[in-house]
Amino acid sequence: MPAFPLRRPTGVALMFATNGAAFASILPWYPTFKVQWGLSDAAFGIIVACFAAGSLLSTVLPSLAVTRFGPRRVVVWGTLLLCLLVAAVGWSPSGLVLAALLLLIGVTDAIIDVSQNVAAVRVQDSLGISIMSSVHACWSLGAVFGGVVGTAAASAGVDVRVHLATVMTGVALLVVLATWLTGPVGRGADPAPDPGSGTNPAGSRGPGLGRVLVVALPVAIVATSGTVVEDVANNWAGLASVELAGVAVGTAGVAFTVVLAAQTLGRFTGDWFIQRFGRVATARAGGVLIALGGVVVVSSSTPLPLYTGLALLGLGCATLVPSAFAAAARLPGLSEGAGVTVVSWLMRLGFLATSPVIGLISSATGLRWALGLLIAVGLLVVISAAALRTSPRT
Repeated sequence: MPAFPLRRPTGVALMFATNGAAFASILPWYPTFKVQWGLSDAAFGIIVACFAAGSLLSTVLPSLAVTRFGPRRVVVWGTLLLCLLVAAVGWSPSGLVLAALLLLIGVTDAIIDVSQNVAAVRVQDSLGISIMSSVHACWSLGAVFGGVVGTAAASAGVDVRVHLATVMTGVALLVVLATWLTGPVGRGADPAPDPGSGTNPAGSRGPGLGRVLVVALPVAIVATSGTVVEDVANNWAGLASVELAGVAVGTAGVAFTVVLAAQTLGRFTGDWFIQRFGRVATARAGGVLIALGGVVVVSSSTPLPLYTGLALLGLGCATLVPSAFAAAARLPGLSEGAGVTVVSWLMRLGFLATSPVIGLISSATGLRWALGLLIAVGLLVVISAAALRTSPRT
């Protein structure tokens, strides 16, 4: 294995952690906002889906940003902007303002997401071993931290404005440190040219858009399955704990934290399983856990079984997105930035639909039936995991 400074993977891991903590700091306040503004499940689902809608509006911006500025610069400046937007959420007077802020947060987060994944892939290539699951575990760890602190603040009656401003100040300082630790990544300099990323996701001289979508779609299905579970954790786990298990609104964030904690554990151990059994087998085992967790969640009426089902969901989805991004960076005919951008965009297209669909089903039949979607997602992972087999880029 080639020599590689430890500070670089540490810096990338810290990038992911700050990104996870930023958005997760909002999530424990969702039940409070919903009750405070008297939102229906359908209206709430549409509002929180604005985050995914914003990420779709980013289209080719992530690929262009990585090409023009390099992943490190995009991560640090993007995260500073993200911190300002998240802090502004605390001042939202209505669901409409929250929706607008989530839209802007989604655009910014999509650009950061691709940039940090490109940086991680380059570091992984230099190391010669799988680290994608571990750095995504650091994202989950950051999200757990954001969820725990947010839940503690909400249950203690802390002003949401004070909470978000304080946490975002810390995130801003840490991302600057992360960028310094990472140093130049890949090809000797940062920014580095990314010849496949031109004015379209496939590159100006690459295959057409139709060909790009055909190549990327199977990998994006796996990634989307993982984000469906994450979306349920972000937007619906807290409500499920209140409506299905009778948990108090102030402690609803515990449900979200359970999923993220399990996901973190699964990601820290995921690289070992991938090295030992391969990405496909690991993903299929995750699909089984997701389906099983979905069964437990929809049949729960008390907190303990509900939390158990949520933990299974977190473990099951742990390696799906990291493995999909690793495969995306090796799609034939596409550069790293273009491949990750296309898969990320398709993934977020599915992410956009998740909350509105759950909200509409819940309004019509109840949240318990709506969360049955998780069972189907787990089975889909088992079927589609073969897409994670990668071949050398051509």
